[in-house]
Amino acid sequence: MKFIINRDAFLKPLQVVSGAVERRHTIPILSNVLIQVASDHIRLTGTDLEVELVSVCPIENGEEGQVTVPAKKLVDIVRSLPEGAQVEVSASAEKATIRSGRSKFTLATLSADDFPNIDDWDSDIQLVTTQGVLRELMERTHFSMANQDVRYYLNGMLFETDANILRTVATDGHRLAMSSVEVPQPNLAGRQVIVPRKGILELMRLLDHADNEAKVAIGANHIRVETNGMSFTSKLVDGRFPDYRRVLPQGGDKFVVAERDVLKQACSRAAILSNEKYRGVRVTLSNGEMCLTANNPEQETAEEVVEVEYQGEPLEIGFNVSYLIDVLNTVHGEKVKITLSGPDASGLIEDNEDDSSLYVVMPMRL
Repeated sequence: MKFIINRDAFLKPLQVVSGAVERRHTIPILSNVLIQVASDHIRLTGTDLEVELVSVCPIENGEEGQVTVPAKKLVDIVRSLPEGAQVEVSASAEKATIRSGRSKFTLATLSADDFPNIDDWDSDIQLVTTQGVLRELMERTHFSMANQDVRYYLNGMLFETDANILRTVATDGHRLAMSSVEVPQPNLAGRQVIVPRKGILELMRLLDHADNEAKVAIGANHIRVETNGMSFTSKLVDGRFPDYRRVLPQGGDKFVVAERDVLKQACSRAAILSNEKYRGVRVTLSNGEMCLTANNPEQETAEEVVEVEYQGEPLEIGFNVSYLIDVLNTVHGEKVKITLSGPDASGLIEDNEDDSSLYVVMPMRL
């Protein structure tokens, strides 16, 4: 097995696939990247048994063969070489050799035959969109995913297809984020799958060229996204996602419209003196203004008054200020609209000009 490749062409796909590789794994071969060489391309694969990343790079005159080498060491070696350098990689029985200029590195290898591949599977649903659309859907909702929750089905993101809509939903039980986009395929079957947290974070890292095509395939236990000569495959979380439609507040009759930036800065300042554990902030609404009050066990207080569009009965409600800031960081428009119904009901937050994304935040008792 042998091939020669430009350092810059090798580094990016190598960094991509190494994202799936576990640093500390009880199975040694999962710390390695699989390199498969054909005459005109190489195929790099990294996996942790849950997520698999594959990248294909064109080469000239490769000598066919396959080998696995330590992923982190190989990335560090290639990254440390000068830009534009030619890299020659060859492998024999138990060693791989990397040469570039007057540098030479020898790495231990493990047999490619022992490298685990995600089993072949059939997809029920296929759709085509762009990297930018897919990434934005996840960016608008990923911050609401749970992290290591015992309700394992919350440690991920719901992908839902319905007619010509692709929707993502994430919740940790205290807040919920939902975003939808139309895809130009009118007869998509209705389907819900949960993609695990690690898969979402890797996929967001992978998608960066906004207008490039992305093919999405969903099967019974897997999801695959193919784009730019790279393939991302993730196992799905085996569980039932909560019925998010029942969480969406209904019948809110108190509407607040605020400048997003002004409100975000006021929340950030009030957060400084909020209780570090509970992060509560009291929101008091009266005609034309919103007052944010935070205090902590040291009896310190912060008070912020923000001019808003609000006509209605005075209302006092408590929220976790970190959740409000997360939403305000994600909404793109200049103004946000907040719909409330009472002190004990969840608040609904959305961009005042765009209803494709909705955010629900549960109230706190203060």
